[in-house]
Amino acid sequence: MVQHFRQYIGGEWVEGERGESFERRDPANGEVVATYARGTASDVDRAVAAAKTAFASWRLFPAPKRGELLFAVARLLEERKEQFAREMTEEMGKVISEARGDVQEAIDMTYYMAGEGRRMWGETTPSELRNKFNMSIRKPIGVCGIVTPWNFPMAIPSWKMMPALIAGNTVVMKPASHTPRSSIRLVEVFEEAGLPAGVVNLVMGSGAEVGDAIIGHRDVSLVSFTGSTETGLDVAVRAARQNTRLSLEMGGKNAVIVMDDADLDLATDGILWSAFGTSGQRCTAASRVIVHRSVQGQLAERLAARAAGMRLGHGLDDTVDVGPVVSRPQLDSIAEYVAIGQKEGARLITGGAVATEGDLAKGHFHQPTIFDGVSRDMRIAREEIFGPVTALIPVDSLDEAIDVANGVDFGLSASIFTADVNRAFRAMQDIYTGILYVNAGTTGAEIHLPFGGTKATGNGHREAGTAALDFFTEWQSIYVDFSGTLQRAQIDPVQGVSS
Repeated sequence: MVQHFRQYIGGEWVEGERGESFERRDPANGEVVATYARGTASDVDRAVAAAKTAFASWRLFPAPKRGELLFAVARLLEERKEQFAREMTEEMGKVISEARGDVQEAIDMTYYMAGEGRRMWGETTPSELRNKFNMSIRKPIGVCGIVTPWNFPMAIPSWKMMPALIAGNTVVMKPASHTPRSSIRLVEVFEEAGLPAGVVNLVMGSGAEVGDAIIGHRDVSLVSFTGSTETGLDVAVRAARQNTRLSLEMGGKNAVIVMDDADLDLATDGILWSAFGTSGQRCTAASRVIVHRSVQGQLAERLAARAAGMRLGHGLDDTVDVGPVVSRPQLDSIAEYVAIGQKEGARLITGGAVATEGDLAKGHFHQPTIFDGVSRDMRIAREEIFGPVTALIPVDSLDEAIDVANGVDFGLSASIFTADVNRAFRAMQDIYTGILYVNAGTTGAEIHLPFGGTKATGNGHREAGTAALDFFTEWQSIYVDFSGTLQRAQIDPVQGVSS
């Protein structure tokens, strides 16, 4: 039987106001995997009201005790890792090993932020005046609106929820309509661990109705959004109208640089994993390979041979390398970009087609695709494709490689393969991305360092690590004067009056 899932508002699992539902089909075979309650703007109003009420007490709940609750959540996630991973694969298509990694990332983030319940450091500083004490502390902000994408359906919600909650905020979350079940499982675990009613709320539905209602709600103090650049910029305009604090994580056009002294076998492994993991549907996916012309032919040959041998199929099959893309519109968009690349004159060296053989015809499969001889000005070298497509761009020097890497609108992730430590440090100094790897691909961020990008990738905030707490808290500077007199900082003493 197909399972039906409801929304979570004020500590109760409820249907949407209109009683409507929507279904989600397995992108590998078209089978219905679950149905979900469809939320409305009125449901958002109820969820925000519940979160606002809960904030009054949750903000005063001692942070170390909030951490203990997160530790309990992390342990439950560990116990159910395999179940949640298999459900994720059925709902969005990534291969089972990657789905396990997605859940593991949520586990790691939960444990990490649980520990911050006993830290969340502020500062103490000397005062310029006698008998005066200075310090700064973090304070929660209020109701947090969280809007998450479908490509990392448990990891990304955890990046946002865990720092929000450990800091004493409450949450109203809208998961992507392609992947609500992972967020539901996360909320179920919180409920089982004993989270007070109203602290976390989940409303499912379209961005146009539920997402807009969260972003525009006067009682939502901040919004954390991950999604496309186009949508993110629209969110920014709407949030600015009411001065809502906003964190944006948007697109990427990430580059792997391969120098003439690189270990080509290692580079091949890194590129294939970065370009075709999650079927290329990662904001950190390697959709550009900037390769020194002297090794271009060798690298292209290695990549084409390996990519051609990758097996497509249902992600629950452990022998499958590449699963389906998330939807038919996404598949059509990828195919359109492949046609654009061919029209622009790029040389297709492997893949390039929608997979239509046998059982693959039931799903949304695209062959791993590699273009060679790509110019930096071609659209496939500048625009985010979000599919299993990468492009080899030849260069003649490290300077040119860095210039090409920086020469796009985005700035999330980049990597360089080289045996020369001087080149590696040049890349660290001159490549303008939020993340940089040396002798590794463009994916694989760990949760205890900041995650985010520059330029059109984001608006300056970072997720993960202690940097996430800067977004989900307000700084308060506190001055304690125990002199018994009125002391005035920066004011010259009045003649004849002791200071």
